[in-house]
Amino acid sequence: MSQTNRIKGGLIDRNQVMNFTFNGKAMQGHAGDTLASALLANGQRLVGRSFKYHRPRGIFTAGSEEPNALVQLRSGAYQEPNTRATVAELFDGLTATSQNHRGSLEFDLMAVTDLMAPFLSAGFYYKTFMWPRAFWEKLYEPMIRKSAGLGSLSMEEDPDSYDKGFVHCDLLVIGAGPSGLSAALAAGRAGARVVLADEDFTPGGRLNAETLEVDGTAGADWAAQAIAELAAMDNVRIMTRTTVYGAYDHGIYGALERCTDHLASSGGKPRQILWRIYSKRAVLAAGSTERPIAFGNNDRPGVMLAGAVRTYANRYGVTPGQQVAVFTNNDDGWRTAADLAANGVAINAIIDTRDAPAVCDVPGARHIRNAAVVDTVGRKGLKSVTLTDGQVIPVDCLAVSGGWSPNVHLTCHQRGRPTWREDICAFVPGADLPPGMAVAGAANGSMTLAAALTEGRAVANAQIKALGMTPSRKAAPKAEDEPRDCAPFWHVGESKNRAWLDLQNDVTVKDVKQSYREGFRSVEHLKRYTTLGMATDQGKTANIPALAIMAECTGKTLQDTGTTIFRPPYTPVPLGALGGRSRGKDFRPYRLTPSHKWASENGATFVEVGNWLRAQWYARPGEQGWRDSVDREVEMTRNSVGICDVTTLGKIDVQGKDAAEFLNKVYANGFAKLAVGKVRYGLMLREDGICYDDGTTARMGENHYVMTTTTANAVLVFRRMEFARQCLWPDLDVHLISTTDGWAQFAVAGPNARNLLRKVIDAGHDISNEAFPFMGCGEVTVCGGMPARLFRISFSGELAYEIAVPARYGNSMMQVLMEAGKEFDAVPYGTEALGVMRIEKGHAAGNELNGQTTAYNLGMGKMVSQTKECIGNVLSQRPEMLLEDAIKLVGFRPVDRSQKLIAGSHFITKGDEATMANDQGWMTSVAYSPSLGHSIGLGFIKSGDTRKGEVVRAVSPIHGTEIEVEIVSAHFIDPEGERLRA
Repeated sequence: MSQTNRIKGGLIDRNQVMNFTFNGKAMQGHAGDTLASALLANGQRLVGRSFKYHRPRGIFTAGSEEPNALVQLRSGAYQEPNTRATVAELFDGLTATSQNHRGSLEFDLMAVTDLMAPFLSAGFYYKTFMWPRAFWEKLYEPMIRKSAGLGSLSMEEDPDSYDKGFVHCDLLVIGAGPSGLSAALAAGRAGARVVLADEDFTPGGRLNAETLEVDGTAGADWAAQAIAELAAMDNVRIMTRTTVYGAYDHGIYGALERCTDHLASSGGKPRQILWRIYSKRAVLAAGSTERPIAFGNNDRPGVMLAGAVRTYANRYGVTPGQQVAVFTNNDDGWRTAADLAANGVAINAIIDTRDAPAVCDVPGARHIRNAAVVDTVGRKGLKSVTLTDGQVIPVDCLAVSGGWSPNVHLTCHQRGRPTWREDICAFVPGADLPPGMAVAGAANGSMTLAAALTEGRAVANAQIKALGMTPSRKAAPKAEDEPRDCAPFWHVGESKNRAWLDLQNDVTVKDVKQSYREGFRSVEHLKRYTTLGMATDQGKTANIPALAIMAECTGKTLQDTGTTIFRPPYTPVPLGALGGRSRGKDFRPYRLTPSHKWASENGATFVEVGNWLRAQWYARPGEQGWRDSVDREVEMTRNSVGICDVTTLGKIDVQGKDAAEFLNKVYANGFAKLAVGKVRYGLMLREDGICYDDGTTARMGENHYVMTTTTANAVLVFRRMEFARQCLWPDLDVHLISTTDGWAQFAVAGPNARNLLRKVIDAGHDISNEAFPFMGCGEVTVCGGMPARLFRISFSGELAYEIAVPARYGNSMMQVLMEAGKEFDAVPYGTEALGVMRIEKGHAAGNELNGQTTAYNLGMGKMVSQTKECIGNVLSQRPEMLLEDAIKLVGFRPVDRSQKLIAGSHFITKGDEATMANDQGWMTSVAYSPSLGHSIGLGFIKSGDTRKGEVVRAVSPIHGTEIEVEIVSAHFIDPEGERLRA
């Protein structure tokens, strides 16, 4: 297809030919084109289908406000759906396809829904899909899911990379149009650190789309000169292809830079960067967006905004049609007719809703006053328009201008409310702007060129002065103020056919009136009832006409009717950019234990535990699966000695003369009388009496304690303790510091644990049972003088110690321990074996401390002191939490020892139906015990402490299993604790 609609002029480089395809058709464009301008140049008017009725849609605008021309770019894993053709830069080899149709674009099978439009009016889904209820899952939901969506995902991993960045500046200028360039020049010349961000790839804004002059130079040339001057300043950073999408607290703005979207290959560079811009002050110079006028069948391909038609002619050298008419209620529409006529395009008519003389001379064009377009013809491409007086005018493009609306969106991101200005028939920024923001140019309602240039400079100088800097004295650029008179005219009431407002979501004037009749009159209700403005363009072209129609229905002014709250993002932000580098193994930060290198070299399989990668098990040759490895590690540990890296446990140093009193308050049990050199198990409660963590605390000195927490709650506990220290008991002399990263800690467990440690700990330290009994602690040295800490505590139920050395020696310490343990056949064990042994011993862990259990449920009710002030002790005694039949933690074993228990199973009394009404409790943790030779489990069941020996059913509806289990003690191994005290 040749470029039949190319005309002279434009900013494109005609020496660079770009080959691309649309729906498999080979086409050509030029460097500087967008996909939209190239499609129009090739005569492609039909580009997509609407969301609801699948009506034919063509290109409507020339910028990010585009509601129609959504396409899929590229193919395979690189496929990107829902891209606006109006902002997609053309590159050689680009592949584009239309979307949201079944069958071909020209013959969409889903277009049959348009025939059902009388039954699918606004809010139909709220009414239709309510009845009959049984239809929802089997009919309605599958049908909606199958029809929903626009483009499609490739379902392959995105091969592109994304990044995040941070920028600091004195002044952020948002928009590089006339006012933005004027503001940036003023601030840059004053020496301020300036960031100039613009969503376009060619700075200049409307200057690139007009034939206006600045300082006696063509507007586009002046813009290029201004950018060159700014680029030469070391204190100015120009960020093109960058959309500032959100205004946040403290002068922080979110911005998306499209780094390589315009290239055939990223070349290893990030495709997009999500910037966080820290600004002291900001100037919003985001310009304005043209509005349409609603009339019958105004959605046909070929009906476009007049400013967009002018843009394609002046910037891209493209005419959207060969026979053009202009329909306008303002002076600006006339400039489109004049510019097209100057390029040799036939202007059949200028239809002005006003009874006013011609604004300018347009050769060959009929001027039709006080008239309006009432209907159009041409389903897949405009053929003619019909006027209110019955005239039929043959056209293939209708340029519509209903006035211009300032882009106030970012001024509203902190709940600012725009105000209505009658003279320009538009909302402008209100007084409640985000702190540090000022608005200039068309975004502030200064719609003419000279006014925008002057205001940009003045606003920038005011911001510079507020920063304590001296503004530049250079005068603002000179330009003329073009005619901009506008008369309010929102829709053609005489139209008998549907008049469209939101072109992507198929919202019509009739839908707004129906919303009014059914009581949804608030702008927020109108939006949600009709889906107005909820498309990818966020209603940039549709909202104001719709609000005007609602104002007519209610008899209110537009100021009283108001607007919806604009929220970030200003334009869509891809999820890939929001994720940045956080994908795959970098999805979230991860931490390595000090002995990770040793574990990797010795066959460890790792598992994520919070942010940590921990060794899960250590496989050996000949083992058939993880169970073989875990069973071996448990048996070897219980028979001799095993070593496990437990560095990930939270470690908090607590010091100060009131440290004991402080611990007495944060723990439920008493710590005031803990002797130096001793360790005590501690239980922490939330304020509501629910358990949330447990661990041990060792008293290393008179005013020095070392606390350990669970891995998962290390940060939570430290935060809670800091809150308690600073807010609850600020008068206590106590200081906290997290030392989790400072110490590498290893559990050494099993009958030969003491013998192994004697080979590592220096001879001057007596670690015999008499000198260093169970729950003892102390400072020791290892390997000839290396400082270390030793704690005699056991999570496995065996004779066990935990030894800690400075973290930088952790890997070496693991090597030393394994070397010393060779004669005892020492084994490294991972988290799976650790879990098996803790279940065999009946220790509660995260599965039992799940945020809904109490000390009473855990069988630790007596640990909660009622004689001291501590967090949670009062509310833990509420009668409902101490019921006689409350759930209690006990052990379970299958009656048929060959059966495997399943965590999450619910307990049902024998003979009762398996329903929630008969639910007795649930299984929290299960494991195969190599020591016992069968599956065992821990769980909560009503009055469990008094039901030992009873047989109940463990039912799992998810797995479809039902197993008879016996209630037993939670302590499966060494219930008297003789081993750990040996």
